[in-house]
Amino acid sequence: MAPKRQEKSKLPVPLPEGMILKDTEGKTWQLGRMFGSGGFGLIYLASSCVNKPIRDEDALHVIKVEYQENGPLFSELKFYQRAAKQECIKRWMVLKQLDFLGIPQFWGSGLAEHSGKSYRFMVMERLGMDLQKIFVQRGRFQRQTVLQLGVRMLDVLEYIHENEYVHGDIKAANLLLGYRNPHQVYLADYGLSYRYCPNGNHKQYQENPRKGHNGTVEFTSLDAHKGVAPSRRGDLEILGYCMLQWLCGKLPWEQNLKDPVAVQTAKTNLLDELPNSVMKWNPSGNSCREIAQFLACANGLAYEEKPNYQMLKKILLDGLESSGILHKGLLEFSAAGYPRSPSASSKDQKVNAPKATTKQVNQVQSKSKEERSVESHVTRRQAQKEEKLVGLFNSETAQESTMRRHKCQHHQEFLSGVKKLPNKTSYEHFSSSFHGLNQDFPSPSISRQHPSSYTHEMPTHYRATDMDLKKYESTGFWSTISQLRLSEETKSDVYHYSLTIFFLLILVVLSLYFL
Repeated sequence: MAPKRQEKSKLPVPLPEGMILKDTEGKTWQLGRMFGSGGFGLIYLASSCVNKPIRDEDALHVIKVEYQENGPLFSELKFYQRAAKQECIKRWMVLKQLDFLGIPQFWGSGLAEHSGKSYRFMVMERLGMDLQKIFVQRGRFQRQTVLQLGVRMLDVLEYIHENEYVHGDIKAANLLLGYRNPHQVYLADYGLSYRYCPNGNHKQYQENPRKGHNGTVEFTSLDAHKGVAPSRRGDLEILGYCMLQWLCGKLPWEQNLKDPVAVQTAKTNLLDELPNSVMKWNPSGNSCREIAQFLACANGLAYEEKPNYQMLKKILLDGLESSGILHKGLLEFSAAGYPRSPSASSKDQKVNAPKATTKQVNQVQSKSKEERSVESHVTRRQAQKEEKLVGLFNSETAQESTMRRHKCQHHQEFLSGVKKLPNKTSYEHFSSSFHGLNQDFPSPSISRQHPSSYTHEMPTHYRATDMDLKKYESTGFWSTISQLRLSEETKSDVYHYSLTIFFLLILVVLSLYFL
């Protein structure tokens, strides 16, 4: 039976380190040290090995604990049991061709008794630091990191939305890096998750002022400000606000967080004046264009409308592509951050930025630089190979294109730039006129009788067509030549050579005559 939701859940009395818990499947877990707490319960390191003390570096699991009568852990547990089974996640990743999906792995749950109190617990995989700690240290994130985080969170949101749930509380504090791989990011803490579409029936839009301003006030959606039940468009709106803060270092309404109505008004104005309201908010010189487009798409959705996740991802991916960054690449958290406002208290800095966090951030940075240098070297070599191949391809393509163009020109010259040779009568008359002067030159009649005694090869682009060759076979060489059409240039050459031969013959005849 689900416990009643309370305005503020009471934190439980800590359980002793080394206590053994048994989950509903009969598996035993040993509690390690308590290392965190949330608004609903406590978080302990844990191990399935119960025979020896837990060392921090060996613990690969955590256990969340709350009083049984509290509600958030029960809601999170139901989410994992209904929507986040490992076999379902694996099938989805295959379907969507994903290498990774940032939903923490659920290992088990159960009830326990201690000092007369009933506790509910849930066993999860251990994760690394949350992004809020890094954000407090750095002041803001690089544009490429913001877009990468947005793409990965869209993958998570699409999955949980397709399984009838919305998260309802997306923020940097609920985004955790992987414990073993700090370049993987997980969306955690489903204590406020909501089943918006049970059994395929979407909840109806209904405002309820008594439930207004629910969630984390600086990020929550306009629907939540009005007391409307969470929906898919609300998750996307919250993600848009998060990306805007990560990129710019702050949100327009951060100075009025104690006045939820003022925050609601500021969010309404921001969405009504898109894209200018977002574009002008960025003082650091980074482009907010993709975030403005993302928020505009989310704001344009109807309450029950299914988002176009691929279009939203494309907005962010196009921004990454313009910077030459892969969305699956390493997450880089710049040390040169946007300066924090003086209002950030020293207490917050002390709580949210411990020495261990600084050490882990520096490890991430050094690892990123080494991997990027290796990737950069490989990328340069690949780029050089590609340039050579492209150059060779372009050269061959250019040669092929030139040959094709010349061939086409010759073909057109042969088909269109052709004139008729002198007709048969005039040509035979011309031949007869010098045949009578010198018997050594055969007449056309002899040529027709013995065509094999003459060989004549025209240039390639002046050769006769197949039809002309057939005519040549049937009617003879001179008859075929008389029917051909030659260009003006060829005609001029024929005329020139004919006159030259004619004058040479005259000279020969005259020299013979006078001798």
